[in-house]
Amino acid sequence: MGVAFSMPNQILIARNKTTDCHLLMGMANRHGLITGATGTGKTVSLQTLAENFSNQGVPVFMADVKGDLVGISQIGHVSDKLKGILKDRQLDEPAPQSCPTTLWDVFGKQGHPVRATVSDMGPLLLGRMLNLNETQAGVLNLVFKIADDQGLLLLDLKDLRAMLQHVGENASQFTTEYGNVSAASVGAIQRGLLEIESQGADKFFGEPMLNIQDFLQTDAKGKGVINLLCASELMNAPRLYGTFLLWLLSELFEQLPEIGDPEKPKLVFFFDEAHLLFNEAPKVLIERMELLVRLIRSKGVGVYFVTQNPLDVPETVLGQLGNRVQHALRAFTPRDQKAVKASAQTMRANPNLDIEKAITELAVGEALVSFLDEKGRPGITEQAFVMMPGSQLGPITPEQRKALLDNSLVAGVYEKTIDRESAYEVLKGAHASPDQGAQTKTSPSSDASTSASHAENGSNALLNGLGEVLFGRTGPRGAKHDGLAQAMVKSAVRTIGSSVGREIVRGVLGGILGGRKR
Repeated sequence: MGVAFSMPNQILIARNKTTDCHLLMGMANRHGLITGATGTGKTVSLQTLAENFSNQGVPVFMADVKGDLVGISQIGHVSDKLKGILKDRQLDEPAPQSCPTTLWDVFGKQGHPVRATVSDMGPLLLGRMLNLNETQAGVLNLVFKIADDQGLLLLDLKDLRAMLQHVGENASQFTTEYGNVSAASVGAIQRGLLEIESQGADKFFGEPMLNIQDFLQTDAKGKGVINLLCASELMNAPRLYGTFLLWLLSELFEQLPEIGDPEKPKLVFFFDEAHLLFNEAPKVLIERMELLVRLIRSKGVGVYFVTQNPLDVPETVLGQLGNRVQHALRAFTPRDQKAVKASAQTMRANPNLDIEKAITELAVGEALVSFLDEKGRPGITEQAFVMMPGSQLGPITPEQRKALLDNSLVAGVYEKTIDRESAYEVLKGAHASPDQGAQTKTSPSSDASTSASHAENGSNALLNGLGEVLFGRTGPRGAKHDGLAQAMVKSAVRTIGSSVGREIVRGVLGGILGGRKR
């Protein structure tokens, strides 16, 4: 069989003796699923998909949980053994190539640091990370609300700890307006913070925060940049890993504009080890994840879940994953047998193929493939071998990693942390002020300057208060407290028309996962 090239509107993913299995670029943002037992070829399928998307000018995000996907950044070499396998399968040898790659690492060791602020993470996702129960999550929401109302920025973990301490010590003052503050819940949250801090979460929270536009880059040749999260160490903290990736998805949803159904995705997001997201997740998080997956398609983002067992993904989410690559499953246990049956039932039937039987007999690198057609309908399931990527399979050397970091588009942007005044500094200053006042009173010569300072502070406070009355203020997570000027403007703007409706929709959906912009 001759060499087959991917057309501009489709990419060749798999092939058998009679059929080429193409993924249509116009349907790539309808999401997908890559499943199979360990060692059946999921990683190669993921790399093949990512490489083809990059060749089509589509940026990609994926997590490298084992340290072998980073080879996509280097030109591949086909060994003699692999040449023999490709010949037996009647597959073409891949053209050697590499993909432009940006390395990221929550801990800043194997890639550029990637951070979020506590406020942008939001109480829902943070509660998931801390594994809080419903009561504790309610207290955490209350703490965020108080910080917002008092104009206290929550940027890193020390801000949140200081805020928890402030709320706990002054619980009686907040009870009437915000509800009961349980000391036990505050203590549980504090202990949870200590636990995730010991796992390295303190390096994740802070500034400069990730600019999501840095994920949407192409190189000089028009290839989409592969954004690779070096996650081998992060996998030791599975809740941190799952919550971090979900936060990234929510940021993409909030910040990217609506574009409908594009000719090709704006970004493809591979969610490897997807079971870590859904395992023991509260119902509210599952519901919001379902909503997020359904709506983010219109932002031009395709989400592809990668996991061993299709039962790892809730049915409500599974039903939205139209592009399927199913590698072999092993039916050793009743749950395995159920997974085989469920997987077979969710793929379009092929009259010439017993799908349920084939799933347990697939060879390494072989898969059952079903992609959406041009009308969005699942294609007939084909048993085929996944095409080999042209980039390197396996890890890279430290020298190659250093070269990638030094020549990166974001080299030097995120390496230095910023610690501006936030809740910790404000609350610490408030606790220190009585002592400072006492020291001032012991110095008679300072009375005049103290009076002048008080007068100036009072004047500033009056001006600031007047400014807030007229022009409003902004809370640390972006909550807008309107002043008289904004209220008058909004009243006039209500007559403008449909643009207001669009802004309302954005406002409702923008906070879909609990985070709000500052």
